[in-house]
Amino acid sequence: MKQRIVFMGTPEYARQSLEALIAAGYNVVGVFTQPDRPKGRGKKLVLSEVKEYALEKGIEVYQPARIRRAEGVDALKKLEPDLCVTAAFGQILSEEVLSVPKLGTVNVHASLLPKYRGSSPVNWCIINGESKTGVTTMMTDKGIDTGDILLQRETDILPGETAGELLVRIGKIGAELLVETVERLFKGDCPRTKQVESESSYYPMLKKEMGEIDFSLPAERIVNLVRGLNPWPGAYIKGENITLKIHSAEAIDYSGNEENGTIIVASPKEGLIIKAGEGAVSVKNLQAPGKRAMDIDAYLRGNTLPQGKSIYEGI
Repeated sequence: MKQRIVFMGTPEYARQSLEALIAAGYNVVGVFTQPDRPKGRGKKLVLSEVKEYALEKGIEVYQPARIRRAEGVDALKKLEPDLCVTAAFGQILSEEVLSVPKLGTVNVHASLLPKYRGSSPVNWCIINGESKTGVTTMMTDKGIDTGDILLQRETDILPGETAGELLVRIGKIGAELLVETVERLFKGDCPRTKQVESESSYYPMLKKEMGEIDFSLPAERIVNLVRGLNPWPGAYIKGENITLKIHSAEAIDYSGNEENGTIIVASPKEGLIIKAGEGAVSVKNLQAPGKRAMDIDAYLRGNTLPQGKSIYEGI
């Protein structure tokens, strides 16, 4: 009889891992995912990417508000899993939940643990200017990403790569690594290494207010923030009248003595360049309230920004 796997995950990153397990022929007997959420102006309920795929494959889907409550625990026990797999599930597993699968619970974490524990490791790696990251499969314990490391795979962060773009690549790497991990766990030859606490780091959940750009910071740090918060929650410039969301920007050399935040250049031909604490930021793509995202030349053909003035006063 094939070993029974229960999968727990929610977004596209998790769907990639579930798809890989199915493609490899593993027996996924049930899927837990977050409850359907209202989205958009019409507040229509939207299925998670994992739920959509599970239904396509005829896999039973469970959506308890909290898996650690009796409803979730009882449903999991009835599935009699040999192994549970989590990937961006979005819920903390209780010790009771963790005790159900015979072989334990494997998590597909989007960083090279013990660095970048927490819920948004891909974003924080880019915000902090890292050049490399990776994926770790680990045995889940009662801590937050503190369990034993099973396998790891490293990848470069590409120049200019956004968090959204990197997460797609990381998801594919993680899916491949998960299949290898499960195969070796079932064979009994998967390595297992304790995390070194002195080398650990933890970063919090992202919040919208983290995206406000401070032009007293070096240009490189500002650009990393823009990349790391794209697509969500997004970096933005909060002006006196409106807020501009910045989707893409580049750091450039500049040594003028203007106040930080000064508009150095603002024209369709030359673009939008803003003085930073070190260097300057060249905005490449932005979005005004209620409008679509636009390349900077298109935006400046229809909007005038006062060169030599503060960006905060100019918008």
